[in-house]
Amino acid sequence: MLQTALASTARRWSRLRDRQQPEIYVRRALYHAQVDRFRLLSWGRETATGTLPDQPSGQGADWAESVVQRQDIMAALRRLPKRQRAVIVLRHFEDRPDIEIAEILGVARGTVRSQTHKALASLRTVLAEADPSAAASPSAASGRGVIA
Repeated sequence: MLQTALASTARRWSRLRDRQQPEIYVRRALYHAQVDRFRLLSWGRETATGTLPDQPSGQGADWAESVVQRQDIMAALRRLPKRQRAVIVLRHFEDRPDIEIAEILGVARGTVRSQTHKALASLRTVLAEADPSAAASPSAASGRGVIA
């Protein structure tokens, strides 16, 4: 805190020396540094409540299973070619439309659609090999509303 105040004073030393008020400036800088530190420490703190928050995916969600499923999906994504992986990430993880994906990748809109189709087919195959129950769920491989 003191170092921050002195660094702030050093940047303005030539102007402060001319006005002959460096001590006042340093005191104010110390005060503001302390206030900023207090704000940073208190910002974002958790507060205790009387009730528990809602469960994100129903009662007693199996967190270990969701972690394993996410790891399987990430491993399947790594097996895709670069362009297919880029299309899937941009579309399903970043929720971008086909036109925007085509602009980002510098390809035609039809290429985005065909690469998406091929990538989803590959993901379904890989996930079916890893876990047959994952292939039955279209949301596991396709994301938002793509026909399985």
